[in-house]
Amino acid sequence: MARPPQFDARMSEPESLMWRLEKDPYLSSTVANITVLDTAVDFDRFRFRLERASRIVPRLRQRVQPTPVSLTPPLWVDDPEFDLDYHVRHVALPEPGTLRQLCDLATLIAADPFDRTRPLWAFFVVDGLEGGQGAVIQKLHHTVADGEGSLRLSMQFIDLTRDAEDPPMPPVPEPGEAEPAPPPSAAETVRNIVAGSLRMPIGISRQYRDLLADPTQIPTAGATLARTVKGVISQLSDVESAHSPVWTQRSLKRRLETLRSPLDETKAAAKKLGGTLNTAFICAAAAAAGDYHRAVGAPVEQLRASMAISTRTKESGSNAFSLARLLVPTGEMDMAERFRLIHEATTTAREASATAGLETIAAVAATLPTSLVTRLAKSQAQTVDFATSNVRAADFPCYIVGARILANYPVGPLAGVAFNLTLLSYDGSLDMGMNVDTAAVEDPELLRTCMESAFAELGQLGQPARRAAAVSSRAAGARRRATSARRGGGPPPRRSTRARD
Repeated sequence: MARPPQFDARMSEPESLMWRLEKDPYLSSTVANITVLDTAVDFDRFRFRLERASRIVPRLRQRVQPTPVSLTPPLWVDDPEFDLDYHVRHVALPEPGTLRQLCDLATLIAADPFDRTRPLWAFFVVDGLEGGQGAVIQKLHHTVADGEGSLRLSMQFIDLTRDAEDPPMPPVPEPGEAEPAPPPSAAETVRNIVAGSLRMPIGISRQYRDLLADPTQIPTAGATLARTVKGVISQLSDVESAHSPVWTQRSLKRRLETLRSPLDETKAAAKKLGGTLNTAFICAAAAAAGDYHRAVGAPVEQLRASMAISTRTKESGSNAFSLARLLVPTGEMDMAERFRLIHEATTTAREASATAGLETIAAVAATLPTSLVTRLAKSQAQTVDFATSNVRAADFPCYIVGARILANYPVGPLAGVAFNLTLLSYDGSLDMGMNVDTAAVEDPELLRTCMESAFAELGQLGQPARRAAAVSSRAAGARRRATSARRGGGPPPRRSTRARD
């Protein structure tokens, strides 16, 4: 059984920032995932495994306890009223039980706010899928774990063989361990504030605050401090609007689209072009976004994308990531040329995020009122057109209480952008969930079709010549059909919503 993630008793600064931002529903940090399985899930066995997981992973039995006047990050404390049946539920789809219905259910579940007085997670075992398949919808607050941390949590109930036996149940935590922590005294609060300030990045020092207030002093500051200050100023002062001429509205309306692409072919294409799978992922997303705009008669040469960058080490806690923004080319061009430009852009974005990462920016935000922080976050979100995230899972088949996992479709948070495309590679496939704000992207199915075509076009670069030509022809045909349907005023191309193997 995999080692569970490490958890601290106090939220980190980035986790505290995500927690505070949720005062604005547009900035929700909830993440979700749809797991499609080849058979219905044995609910009783699955509940047993989650009961076991909750005894092994302390965070699953903990709730958030704010600190006085939010001077320090919130604490994680045991929930004395923990009720497993509140977090593990059994539901069924109405006939015919399509993937479309499953996605709509997951969208509703992900959009429903957490009860902030309880542990921040839930699982829904779903019956009634067509073909005798089953599903599990996982919902998790981002403060509990990031994408990689969530995968490590899931290894508490995922098996490597279909006939794996259930492991033994550990003892129930001692009652005394479940008592909520008493409110800290005034003296303890002061000590926590001082200790917290010593743990904060260099950016919270008096010198740092002085430089933020008067950037003309930067030339006389130390090199490391100057780079950090310049990075934070650059991040927070970027108020350039997102570039899309059509993705201009924002709302709380959501729709989830799913797609899959072969892993080996995409990796081979990335290697051939001199980059990584993550570059290929963003490249295809940019190509699809450009195709969408041309299909609706509003071509655009560049869009602003954000990407999550893992900063995980062996010592990392439940969250270890940073965010970077980059301009991606969306005009008509050769895929290899687009890949080259995006590879350069991602390299630059990674370097920029290293000098002003999420940890530093969160520490700066910790000194500001929540109302101001949410306004700043929304203004920053308005500079981004779409978000991307890439998470690596197992490259071999896995099982949940005897049912084989066929596909995983992650649901990333929007936080004010037009759509979030999250990739979870599993068992030779790139499984993608595209969480869409339908006020921004009025035709999510068209965007999905453009995505499928772009990934097919990219993947052909990693295939033998004969097969690549056939894939290229199919991709070009799908793109022409999508474009002609929109320009002709007809309905967008549709595909079957049957859950695929």
